[in-house]
Amino acid sequence: MIKIYHNPRCTKSRQGVAFLEEKGVSFEVIKYLETTFTVEELSKVIDELGVKPIELVRKNEAIWKRDFKGQEMTDSAIIEAMIAHPKLIERPIIVNDGKAVIARPTDRIEEVL
Repeated sequence: MIKIYHNPRCTKSRQGVAFLEEKGVSFEVIKYLETTFTVEELSKVIDELGVKPIELVRKNEAIWKRDFKGQEMTDSAIIEAMIAHPKLIERPIIVNDGKAVIARPTDRIEEVL
């Protein structure tokens, strides 16, 4: 089943949900600010994305700038920061059958359908 890690307050995330609805595919919405990732879940998504943890961080968030910017951090520390502050996670993330994309722009969703 297709999963979308979604923040309803984010325009791009809402566009991702609309894109999937328009395609008529079944999908599960995970509001990751309410149902937070575990280390294992986030690590798996990062693997499926094929990125380094730092590439999933929203570096313009105030939390990042205030608490983490400029620090030397291991991948594990970056993952822990995203779990502690899920607002730092780039969105929306679409996962399907072991593949994942950050749907920016929205048409990147096609890559995992």
